[in-house]
Amino acid sequence: MSIDDAVDDGPASDGSAATSRTRGVEPVIDDVAAAAAVDTGPQRRRDLTMVRRIAIVAWVVFMIYEFVAYGLAFDRTRLIILLCLGMLAASIGRRKAISVIIDWLPFALILLLYDWTRDVARIVDMPTQWHLAVDVDQWMFGVNPTVWLQSHIKAPEPPWWEVVTSVIYMSYFIVPYAAAAVLWLRDRSAWRRYAACFVATTFLALVGYTLVPAAPPWAAARCTAEQVADHPREPTCMAYEGAVADGGILGEVTPSNPDAQPYVERISARGWNFLNIHAASTLVEVGQGKANLVAAIPSLHAGLTMLLALFMWPRVKALGRTQFMGYAVAMAFTLVYTAEHYVFDIILGWALAGFVILVAQVVDRRWLIPRKKQREQAGAETTATTEAAESDSPVSG
Repeated sequence: MSIDDAVDDGPASDGSAATSRTRGVEPVIDDVAAAAAVDTGPQRRRDLTMVRRIAIVAWVVFMIYEFVAYGLAFDRTRLIILLCLGMLAASIGRRKAISVIIDWLPFALILLLYDWTRDVARIVDMPTQWHLAVDVDQWMFGVNPTVWLQSHIKAPEPPWWEVVTSVIYMSYFIVPYAAAAVLWLRDRSAWRRYAACFVATTFLALVGYTLVPAAPPWAAARCTAEQVADHPREPTCMAYEGAVADGGILGEVTPSNPDAQPYVERISARGWNFLNIHAASTLVEVGQGKANLVAAIPSLHAGLTMLLALFMWPRVKALGRTQFMGYAVAMAFTLVYTAEHYVFDIILGWALAGFVILVAQVVDRRWLIPRKKQREQAGAETTATTEAAESDSPVSG
C-alpha cells in the first residue's frame, strides 16, 4: 500500500478515529522499512517516491552542513563517500542499495591505489624537464601563452571574472565524479564504461609524469636556468614567490596594467579573494602544496575534462555537447592563464583522452558488443527451445 492508497481508503469501516490514525501511519512506516531493505523483489516492490524524496532532501541538507562546516570536498575519498550517500538516497525504490557498494567500492579502491602510487616518480628519480614545454609552446606560438595572457589581462588584484577561473579550476575535483554519479543513476552500463575510461586516463597520466616529470609555468617563473641546470625535482627556488631576475625561465611579464606584478604568478586560487572567501583560497593552496609539483605532462585536469566531453558527446544533444566541450576549453584557458600548465601539457592531456575513448570504442566493437549479441542470441534460442518443448508436451495439449 502506498501513501496515496492510504489517503484514498478513507476512514476505517468501524468509524474508530484511533484505527483511522493507525492506518494513516502504518503505510509510512512500511515504506521506510521497504526502503531500507537490501533487495526488494518485483512482487514486493512498493511506491517509495515519498521516502526517496525525503532522503534526497536530507542528503542535500547534510551536504549544505558539510560545506558550511568543512568546505568543499576536495579529498577524493570524502567526496566519493558523500556522493555514495546521495546515490543511496536516490536509489530508494529504484535499485538495490547494495549495488552502490558493489559498483563504487572497486572504483574508489583503484583511485586510492593511484593516490598511493602517484609519487613513485620520487623513487624512479627521473630528471625533471624544465625547458621542454617552454620550448614547444614558444615554437607553436612564437611567445609563451602564459606570459602573454598575464601581460595583457592580469590585474594587481583579482577582477570579478577571476572568480570564474577559480571556480573552473576547483570544479575539476568535483565535476568528473559528480558526472559519474549521475551516469550511475541513469545507466549503469554507461557508468561502467565511463569508470573504466576514467581509471585508464588517470593511470596513463601517472605513467606519463612518472617517466617525464615536468615543472609547470609557475615553477619555471621562480627559477633561473642556472638553478635547474641539473634537472632537479623540487629545487628551493620553487618555494620563492617573489620576482626573479629576468622573470626566470619564462621571461619577464610586461603588464598592460602597470600595477600588476611583472612576472608570472600562480593565480588559480586568487578569484576567491575577490569574494573574501579566503578559506577556500587557503584550502586550494594547501592542497596544491601536498600534490606532486612536477606532474605537468600530461595535464590530468585537461585530460579528464576532455574525457568527460568526448564520452558524453554521443549521449547528449547539441546544447549538452556545447556545455561539455565548452567546459573542457574553459578549463584549458584557466590552466594556461593561471600558470598551472603549458598548452603543450593540455594538448597531451586531450590526446590521452581521445586515445582512451578510441580504445574503448574498439574494445566495444570487437569484443563487448559481439559477446552481448551472442548472449542475447543464445538466450533467444533457449527460450524458443523451451517454448517448443512446452507446446509439444501432452500436458499443454
